[in-house]
Amino acid sequence: MKSTSVHPIQIQRVKGGQSEAVPDLLAVEEPMEIQIWYGPESGRRKMNLSVTMRTPGHDFELAVGFLYGEGIIQSAEDVQDVRYCLDVKSEEEEGNVVVVRLEPWVEFDGEALQRNFYANSSCGVCGKASIEALQMSSCPVLQSGFPRVNADFILGLSESMQQQQTVFKHTGGIHAAVLFDLAGKPLLIREDIGRHNAVDKLIGASLYAGKVPLSEGVLWVSGRAGFELVQKAVRAGIPIMASVGAASSLAVDTAAASGMTLIGFLRQDRFNIYCGAERIGG
Repeated sequence: MKSTSVHPIQIQRVKGGQSEAVPDLLAVEEPMEIQIWYGPESGRRKMNLSVTMRTPGHDFELAVGFLYGEGIIQSAEDVQDVRYCLDVKSEEEEGNVVVVRLEPWVEFDGEALQRNFYANSSCGVCGKASIEALQMSSCPVLQSGFPRVNADFILGLSESMQQQQTVFKHTGGIHAAVLFDLAGKPLLIREDIGRHNAVDKLIGASLYAGKVPLSEGVLWVSGRAGFELVQKAVRAGIPIMASVGAASSLAVDTAAASGMTLIGFLRQDRFNIYCGAERIGG
C-alpha cells in the first residue's frame, strides 16, 4: 500500500540563464474516498460519503476528523472501527478507500446527508443558516475570556511552527495545522495538500487521544482562514485560531458568534485580531 507523502522527480532548474537537471520532491496528491457503514447490526447500510484530494498519511484520523467536523459523530466512541476497504482491485487502490463503521446507536438520515453534501459542493452554503446550524450541533461552549495569552505568544507561533513542518521543508507545497498548548509548546502537527484535511487530521488524532474539546489549545493554520476551518475548530472547542493569511467575512462572523478569538495575517512582527481580542494581552 502506498503511504509516502512525497514523490521524487527530476526537474530542469533555470537560474541566471543557465539550466540544469536536478532532483526534487513533490507533495503527493491522491483522492481518498470515505465510506461509512451505519445502522443496526441486523441491517447495516453502506454509503459512499465523500471524496477528498489529500496527501496520504494519517488517513484514519482524516476520516474520523471529517465525520466529527460534519456532526456525524460526537466522539470517538461513536466509531466501531476504521479500516482500508478490502473490496478493491489492487493494493494501491486499497490505500485510497477508507471505511468507517459506526456504532449501531449513531443515528442520522443517510440519504438527506448525502444530498446536503452534493448541494454544498455545488452551490456553497448560506452564511446565516450555516452559523445557526453550527450553534445547534452540540458544539462545546467556549469560555469567555479564557484562555488569555500575550502578543509575544502569538508572534512566536510561526517561528515555532517552521521547526515542526517537515514535509513543507522538502516540497514547499503543503499546508499545516499545528496545535499549541498555553506555554507555546507544539503538541500536534498534521500536514496535507489541503488546509481542511490538515485540520481534520489534527482533530481526528485529538479525538482518538480523548483530548476533545481542546479548550486550552491554540490552533495555527497555514494559508487563509475560511469558514470551514473556523467551523471545524469551533466544533473541537478551540478558543484561539491564528492563520498566516486573511479571514473571510463568514469565518469572522462564525468565530464572533461562537466566542472564538480569530487572528489573521500572522507575520514575524504583526498580526490582525478579527474578533475575541479580550483573550490577547499586550
